[in-house]
Amino acid sequence: MSLDFTINPVSPDLVAALQAKIDQKTKPVGSLGQLETLALQIGLIQNTLAPKLTKPTILIFAGDHGIVESDVSAYPQTVTAQMVANFLACGAAINVFAKQNQLELLIVDAGVNADLPAHPQLIDAKIAKGTKSFLTEPAMSSSQCETAIHRGAELVMQQYQSGCNCIGFGEMGIGNTSSAALLAHCLSDLTLTQCVGRGTGLDDNQLQHKHDVLQQALDFHKGITEPLDVLATFGGFEIAMMVGAYLKAAELGMLVMVDGFIASAALLVAYNLYPTVLDYCVFSHVSSEQGHQALLKVLNAKPLLNLDLRLGEGSGIAVAYPLIQSAVLFLNEMATFADAGVDRQTDN
Repeated sequence: MSLDFTINPVSPDLVAALQAKIDQKTKPVGSLGQLETLALQIGLIQNTLAPKLTKPTILIFAGDHGIVESDVSAYPQTVTAQMVANFLACGAAINVFAKQNQLELLIVDAGVNADLPAHPQLIDAKIAKGTKSFLTEPAMSSSQCETAIHRGAELVMQQYQSGCNCIGFGEMGIGNTSSAALLAHCLSDLTLTQCVGRGTGLDDNQLQHKHDVLQQALDFHKGITEPLDVLATFGGFEIAMMVGAYLKAAELGMLVMVDGFIASAALLVAYNLYPTVLDYCVFSHVSSEQGHQALLKVLNAKPLLNLDLRLGEGSGIAVAYPLIQSAVLFLNEMATFADAGVDRQTDN
């Protein structure tokens, strides 16, 4: 499997100038806290003292998982297609939040186990009708995995060419916390127990069963360590597409907004392939899924919000987006001490 992305690290050339601009605003130095850090990061990503957010977009990648047949989810597989229909009918949480914050929302059929009718907001990129059960075989072939990565990259390129410079990725796929848990475990030093959570609301017995199933899968696929092999073995089509989407967005110098556990597990794969991808990422929130909390530490990430969300769909991105706007707006529009005729603090 061959990937050919070029992701340059963000240039530090404007650090001093951006920090000076931030510090000259009418406020005590550092008093806007994480918003100041965010403004600095966005300015560096865009390599400008006056960053802007254009056509902010969320792509929701949807796909089904063969491992669901082993009862690792509290919901049946049919819910994936039903929720896609709900997205397209503007009935889900992400629709509400995206509309509230004027985010463009598109749904990608990466591998839903159903024939979905055409819709203006639906992008047909289906690899297959769901993955295989990784309990007894790889979830997808190397060829399918590579195709999914490249399709994710192509979709981001299309958004970039339409004027988008700020993009985030959500997901929908019953069973995908199982894939995310295995990706997080295999590509970091986290134990399986640290990575396995309740997903859609498992009780204690169901959680233990999920852990046991995932351990059986690990035992069956011993010795798989390369990121793309891990992705093909345990991932989902929606997760593989997100990997390509992250890599292309970073390559294009876009601001990348990261959602919850599954989205962060996809980012972990991208990070293992191209570590500089993290330069372009803003982490919207930390979820109540224990694997996400552990994974954010692995990625050395400082999320903007902690609201105990565990919905997915890109909902954390949509809720956090106003903070990203605030960081850009204060940098561009807030008066300086000189502008406002306000005395600065004195050095004693």
